[in-house]
Amino acid sequence: MELTTKYFGQIAYEAGDVLYFRDGLFGFEEETQFLLLPFADSKGTLLCFQSVTTPGLAFVAMNPFSLKPDYAPRLRTAELKAMGVTQSEELSFYVLCVVRQPVSESTVNLKCPVAVNEDTGTAMQTILEDGGYEMRHRLSEFQEGRTSC
Repeated sequence: MELTTKYFGQIAYEAGDVLYFRDGLFGFEEETQFLLLPFADSKGTLLCFQSVTTPGLAFVAMNPFSLKPDYAPRLRTAELKAMGVTQSEELSFYVLCVVRQPVSESTVNLKCPVAVNEDTGTAMQTILEDGGYEMRHRLSEFQEGRTSC
């Protein structure tokens, strides 16, 4: 299949590449199918959730562990069940990034990560109850030398 994307131009993808969000992303509940595309030269730390149904809709995301190695998201039992796992550690996590100028003023949302079950292609955005994470952590809070959005 072919898709025109916001950041990567025309790309080819397979049906198995699509992540399915039962409830969409917060504020975009009708958007339930996304591709997770890495930006070149980011070594998998800077990515993009690209809508499959709305080509102009894409969200910049980051691997939160590249910023905060001790990040420890814990999903509730019902969320784990919905994702088809028994522990949060069985999932991959990504955080959405709001890009600003200068880049150090960009923020990441550690409180509402996207969890992905890579085995089933299911995904969900959640709100973490524990961990003291905020919705807006400036990139400048994290150590120098980390990948930025």
